[in-house]
Amino acid sequence: MASGVGVLHPGEMGSSVAAAVRAGGNRVLWASEGRSPASVARAAASQLEDAKELGALLRECEIVLSVCPPHAALAQAEAVAGLGFRGVYVDANAVAPASARAIAQVARDAGAVFVDGGLIGPPARRPGTTRLYLCGSAAEEVAALFASGPLETLVFDGPEGSASALKMCFAAYTKGSTALLAAVRALAQHEQVDDALVAEWTRSLPDLPARSEASARATAGKAWRFVGEMEEIAASFAAAGLPDGFHRAAAELYRRLECYKDAPRPPSLEEITRALLAR
Repeated sequence: MASGVGVLHPGEMGSSVAAAVRAGGNRVLWASEGRSPASVARAAASQLEDAKELGALLRECEIVLSVCPPHAALAQAEAVAGLGFRGVYVDANAVAPASARAIAQVARDAGAVFVDGGLIGPPARRPGTTRLYLCGSAAEEVAALFASGPLETLVFDGPEGSASALKMCFAAYTKGSTALLAAVRALAQHEQVDDALVAEWTRSLPDLPARSEASARATAGKAWRFVGEMEEIAASFAAAGLPDGFHRAAAELYRRLECYKDAPRPPSLEEITRALLAR
């Protein structure tokens, strides 16, 4: 009988989620087929069992957690459904509520139980930093997997897609404001008023000079992951009848920083500005 928990796929966040499940004494599997050496290293560090292929993983697991870039979330669900998975499928990706509902339909059509998840915070390495919001009929069952690990879970009632909606609202501000501040600093440097802007901020908004630089430098290396997330947020705004242009612009700003993926060091603010201003 299947007794494991599958995690698709152990990127930086996914590997921390998998480690948190393992901390509860659960058997945790992943599938290395087609994955990068970095993913293999993260899975090994988290002591995950390698099922090699997705089909083999699904045969061994009652619960599957999908933690992948948002643009791949629906395709991942379709791949799992196509192999006849009938357990509990948890989508914990940064997707719009409408995307979560589409994924839920794919899972249900294959006979699986769908749980909507929204991760807020950095990779869950320490208690008190990261939360997983869960919504759905099997949410309590999924939450129990994390009882002994550093990832806090919060189960709440709401219509399908609620956990994803909460994630969209939270990231709309946090990652959206980071993109806005980086763009403001780029414009100020382009117009040669950056020193004056920083001086004014120091007087009127004293946290912004350091915040604008620190957040841009910390975000640049993972900006490639935020492009799809900003697009999902924009879709969420549009579906609610709200203007979506701000977060489409944020997606483009993060797209211009994709060059810093796997960079050996965080770029300087000047380097980030050059990348943002490049046509």
